[in-house]
Amino acid sequence: MLPEIKLMRFLRALTALLLICGVAHAAAPQIFDSQAGKLSVTEIATGLENPWSLAFLPDGRMLVSERPGRLRIVSAQGQVGAALSGVPAVVARGQGGLLDVVLAPDFSDSRRLYFSYSEPRPGGGNATTVAHARLTDTALQQVTVIFRQQPAIDSQQHFGSRLVFDRDGALFITLGDRNRARDRVQSLDNHIGKIVKLTADGQVPSDNPFADRDGALPEIWSYGHRNVQGAALHPLSGALWTHEHGARGGDELNIARAGLNYGWPVISHGREYSGLKIGAGLQRHEGMEQPLHYWVPSIAPSGMAFYTADRFPAWKNSLFIGSLKFGQLVRLQLDGERVVSEERLLEGLNRRIRDIRAGPDGALYLLTDEADGAILRVEPRA
Repeated sequence: MLPEIKLMRFLRALTALLLICGVAHAAAPQIFDSQAGKLSVTEIATGLENPWSLAFLPDGRMLVSERPGRLRIVSAQGQVGAALSGVPAVVARGQGGLLDVVLAPDFSDSRRLYFSYSEPRPGGGNATTVAHARLTDTALQQVTVIFRQQPAIDSQQHFGSRLVFDRDGALFITLGDRNRARDRVQSLDNHIGKIVKLTADGQVPSDNPFADRDGALPEIWSYGHRNVQGAALHPLSGALWTHEHGARGGDELNIARAGLNYGWPVISHGREYSGLKIGAGLQRHEGMEQPLHYWVPSIAPSGMAFYTADRFPAWKNSLFIGSLKFGQLVRLQLDGERVVSEERLLEGLNRRIRDIRAGPDGALYLLTDEADGAILRVEPRA
């Protein structure tokens, strides 16, 4: 046997052994500047196809959704596991697919997780659906749908889909305008361009703002949204903070409060992709909320996390938002409910940031939305 053939077989066997032992992808960290000092960005896992959401399991492993319809467990060292069985069929076209995933507040006991996805509907069309399931190391079991956005629309865009539990265990679900149905966003008889709030088993909380209003769907929490792809609870107030995509400019940061109207498509700080005005070109209108902060040009925001750990003292309670368009990480310095400054981080990274999560080790973890997507860890340079 030729020596090079023996060497190739040896290397293949060694690679298989390393994977079995849990030794994962490791790359040299990239170093970036920030106002808090040098940052180290390490690629800890690769080979994820358009990952959309990341959730930390209690044992330090990570649960990652891939938009084509797969859910995987990734070890703390970055070893990517096989796709879990039991994931429902998704519409994996355009912006659709398997989307957000979060753990139930009582996950350690129940092993229950919640996930959102673009679901094909009977008779055509698709829409955002939310289900819960019991997690094992190889499968989702007891999958139960608790919410279906209505109406279904034949569209590949604007599914929204962030999931956030509040401090009382109720679930917020963000829903987009589906791009083709903006004329329905201001009406309360549908789920288009809304944020809804449900109990953990899919019931309507009695204190929802429209629970007793005739002609309104009682699960609606707020409305007038375009496409919310970032949502997180403020660590002090417990309020739901969200961001949403504008069209050509006009991405917004908001606090989603009960019963309020956030204006889309009547008001916007952006323009149509063609450059024309959106509607009458209004930026303000009575009874419609102004954003806390907005971006022109658009950064295409996705993912959002408050930082509360101690590894970056200067970042305490800062808000981090990913940019799909510029491949950056945006840090907003806050004073209460006011944005006092904005810092653009990871200039030159040039990777679409889809999700951001604060890790149990005090680092920030990012998902890159690519065909060969990665998990990145951001931490102070040693």
